[in-house]
Amino acid sequence: MRNASVITALITLSLACFAMAQNKPEKKPKTWPETAIEKFKDNPTPEHKATIDAGIPTRTADPAKDRKVLVFYRCEGFVHTSIPFGNYAMEALARDTGAFSMDLADEYDVFTKENLAQYDGIIFNNTTHLKPSAPQRDAILDFVKSGKGIIGFHAAADNFKGWEEGIAMIGGIFDGHPWTAGGTWAFKVEDPNHPLNAAFKGKGLWHKDEIYWYKKDSFEGRDKLRVLLSLDMSKPENAEPFKAEKWKGKVEDPKKVDVPVSWCREIGEGRLFYTNLGHNDMTFADETVLLHMLDGIQYALGDIEAEAIPSDEINVEIVSAPDAE
Repeated sequence: MRNASVITALITLSLACFAMAQNKPEKKPKTWPETAIEKFKDNPTPEHKATIDAGIPTRTADPAKDRKVLVFYRCEGFVHTSIPFGNYAMEALARDTGAFSMDLADEYDVFTKENLAQYDGIIFNNTTHLKPSAPQRDAILDFVKSGKGIIGFHAAADNFKGWEEGIAMIGGIFDGHPWTAGGTWAFKVEDPNHPLNAAFKGKGLWHKDEIYWYKKDSFEGRDKLRVLLSLDMSKPENAEPFKAEKWKGKVEDPKKVDVPVSWCREIGEGRLFYTNLGHNDMTFADETVLLHMLDGIQYALGDIEAEAIPSDEINVEIVSAPDAE
């Protein structure tokens, strides 16, 4: 009888625990503001800001008139910790160069035709999986096609799934990153005389950052984009990731892989500048990268004249990265 009582008690306890588990309220997904607070914490610190401030370049061109940009940084997918570093760098560029003024935003309600009328450009700072409504999509496209600028940093190319015109506007969509954030990669400069490549001073470079490649059916390609910077696949360090199991067999010859990194293009009467640089927090403290970004922003705003003839339609000098030390 005693054993039966013990068994009965255990069954009752198990049923009670099961009932409690069933009645336990599900943990609600975090809101974007909660996610941002958790991911960004108190960054950048005063020390980070001082380093960013020290890397702010002198502007290349004077603005034709007062310029204002909207820096948008919401994420629905992966959240980069570099976002607040990029936001601060844009604030510092605006403050110290006078090339533009800016507003920060992370709510979709800024994307109305009426609100966007006050801006000359929109910067998508590492935004991921954005889901603007149909009217908001129209407002963004009308904005750039009417003569304004779109600028994208890094994960701006991991956006707008299901919105083909939005993907095309940026130039493509993320399909992995064999070149990870901890690696230092070789880059070649395509047309060192192009105004948006002035930061590189006619030389290829090595830079520590995470670099994307793009889904083939989404990438706009060299027949539509003017590629400015790309991975130098002649360097064995850039081919090394393809030896990893995850990427093994993905390409026949790593040296023939084309990985554009920065590009520009015209969209209607407007202009796009995109760079894949900006995954790592302190990329936004690198003076060379910041000048490349600033020149790209000023091109998109209409203050730097630069060719956007697609790469396939023009022959340019290509400067390889130096050999690794």
